[in-house]
Amino acid sequence: MERVADKNILGFWPIPELLKMFAWPAIISMLASSLYNIIDQIFIGHAVGYLGIAATTIAFPLVTIVMSMGSLVGVGGSAFAAIKLGEGKFKEAQQILNTVAVISFVVSMILVVLGNIFLEPMLTVFGATEATMPYSKQFGGVMVCIIPLTTHLIAMSNMARTDGSPRLAMRALVGGVLINAVLAPIFIFSFHWQVLGAALATACAQIFSCAVFVWYFTQRSKMRLNKEDLLHPNFALLKRAIAIGASSCLVQLSATVLQVVMNNSLLYYGNLSSVGGDAAIGAMGIVMKVNMVFISICIGIGIGAQPIIGFNRGAQQYDRVLATYKLAVKCAIAITCFGWFCCMAFPSLILQLFGSGSAPGFLGFATDCMRWFLGGVFTAGFQIISTSYFQATGQPLKASILSLMRQFVLLIPLMLLLPLHFGLYGIIYAGLVADLVAATVVFFFIRKEMTRLHALIA
Repeated sequence: MERVADKNILGFWPIPELLKMFAWPAIISMLASSLYNIIDQIFIGHAVGYLGIAATTIAFPLVTIVMSMGSLVGVGGSAFAAIKLGEGKFKEAQQILNTVAVISFVVSMILVVLGNIFLEPMLTVFGATEATMPYSKQFGGVMVCIIPLTTHLIAMSNMARTDGSPRLAMRALVGGVLINAVLAPIFIFSFHWQVLGAALATACAQIFSCAVFVWYFTQRSKMRLNKEDLLHPNFALLKRAIAIGASSCLVQLSATVLQVVMNNSLLYYGNLSSVGGDAAIGAMGIVMKVNMVFISICIGIGIGAQPIIGFNRGAQQYDRVLATYKLAVKCAIAITCFGWFCCMAFPSLILQLFGSGSAPGFLGFATDCMRWFLGGVFTAGFQIISTSYFQATGQPLKASILSLMRQFVLLIPLMLLLPLHFGLYGIIYAGLVADLVAATVVFFFIRKEMTRLHALIA
């Protein structure tokens, strides 16, 4: 009798070829997602200055909240659908797709209503001041209105990869980035819309990407959106998918809390120093966006590895699971080590892309931020792939613990405690300490898992 693994390339193709096939489109897709914000920051930095960069940084928690909802159902649904496909249960995998589509739409509409009602109070909590509030409202208002697009984009791009079309997901997202890159300077400089123009360019780009995914899942995909499954969501499958996606959701939510704590800490201690609160937020905003580039590549590798790991876990081909993890983690470590070197050696060159701040000490503090806050980023690749592994193998509790370790358990408390002794610089020292400690914890988790995996192979 022919096994399911013999019918699907995930079960028998060489691991390097599979990871290359799935990871490259995912990497480009993740880079495309991060470039939305980076493009905005670069043009805003030149058009408005550090206040504009600070304003978008302040409004960014709105985006991470939406991303958390998209990741909850999208990443979880994608990983669970991959397992079901590996088990030969195509109908259940298709039900997961349709349920994800329905739930992401319902949740996003609720967030649109709440976001519009509480926009200004939220921005105040996020760290907006009298100087940055007008810009933050412009950017944040548009981000709230396009929540259904953002949620759909995150959820369906993950499902498309599991459906076997990582290149389609890549093209949809890259197409959106190109549209954003063309429209942003036109809206910002030619129409003089400044921060509002950057947000509207992002909205236009997301409309295009979402249209591509709707077309794909109604016309070309293996798993299809269909009326019957859309009208009858399978909540039993949803519960399991949410459990798997919880770690990704928690990462985004903890990133939101982290951003709020960071913004307010930078504002408070920045105003006590010669740098200034708004300038400190702007400087850290640039550093976080630069970090996002290297992290996005590693997340892309993890996303590319997940269908391979999930399918072979379902097919009980544990040697292929191990081989995929090892190759993915080697690639991710190489990327973050390269990123670490660039940030340590060429911080000023990188910062020049975002324009020059006019506040006293802005560039100096931004340089120190890059070197200290990202001082332990070389460990991030190992952490990201290990967390992706636990997601793909249906171990949501471990994935959640490791996802929360750096940002919530370590970084937030350190960001509150270290400034008591080191002032503004205590905030940037916290990043280095959190990375090193979190990597140590992940190492002990993954070492035990590798021992178990070797036993299953034997």
